[in-house]
Amino acid sequence: MTSLKWTRKTTRKISRELSRVGVHVSRTTVARLLTDLEYSLRVNHKKLAGAKHPQRNAQFEYISTLRQQCERTGTPWISVDSKKKELVGRFKNPGAVWSAAPRLVKDHDFRSEANGMAIPWGLFDGQALRGHLFVGTSHDTPTFAVTALARWWDTAGRSRYPAATALLILADGGGSNGSRCRAWRYELQHQMCNRFGLAVTVCHCPPGTSKWNPIEHRLFSEVSKHWAGEPLESYEKILNFIRTTRTDTGLTVTADLLDGEFPTGIKIPDEQMAQLSIRPYEVCPSWNYTISPALEM
Repeated sequence: MTSLKWTRKTTRKISRELSRVGVHVSRTTVARLLTDLEYSLRVNHKKLAGAKHPQRNAQFEYISTLRQQCERTGTPWISVDSKKKELVGRFKNPGAVWSAAPRLVKDHDFRSEANGMAIPWGLFDGQALRGHLFVGTSHDTPTFAVTALARWWDTAGRSRYPAATALLILADGGGSNGSRCRAWRYELQHQMCNRFGLAVTVCHCPPGTSKWNPIEHRLFSEVSKHWAGEPLESYEKILNFIRTTRTDTGLTVTADLLDGEFPTGIKIPDEQMAQLSIRPYEVCPSWNYTISPALEM
């Protein structure tokens, strides 16, 4: 006997190896004995967290405090992020659906055979239990993210919160709305604060904690479950799946195609950053800041 507590061998191979040492049992008996010993086929579980940032708990406590303040005062708060990009075409989509026959899809996920790339960027309105996804066709850039945010506020947000003069945004630490992204702050100043007269407060999640951003488990997971097993053959089909996502707790979702080119590699020089009306907070200042309306330069 060894201390081996797991094996990648099939029950058939285990049966053959046992036969070589004089123990003759069938593979079904091996499977039964393993089950009796409380062994089963298992998959990897993402449970081992990386090193915790020393300010991680302080940041989440601060975010919780600001959310409670918003709910008491009626100030809108939203959670934003980019969802996984999807190839548009007859490609395999993980999951299963009830059907009389399997759907035939391409045997390889080649970008060259796709009708395009769907780039979903979304926001979750926690007080109204509403989600909105903008599906881009170009690149996931800060300009794309803030353009989507500004369109939501212009078409839905300010009519839902007509008296609002401030907005709280919960965002991830990286990506197009990352804490170190200059273009994200620059676009917020011009497209949101100056245009609509809003004071926008942004709180970023600490590194490695994006799964606790509310949009991940309140919106994105529900959309993924809704279209699981369905090839995303067109942008219209993607938008339709998003728009028909519902939950028993009352979540409803809207979606729009945000077409157009959003080039990458745009740099914001120091002179333009110095003109931003931005105030960092004492608690985790690199993750928490408010951008106020200012006169366009």
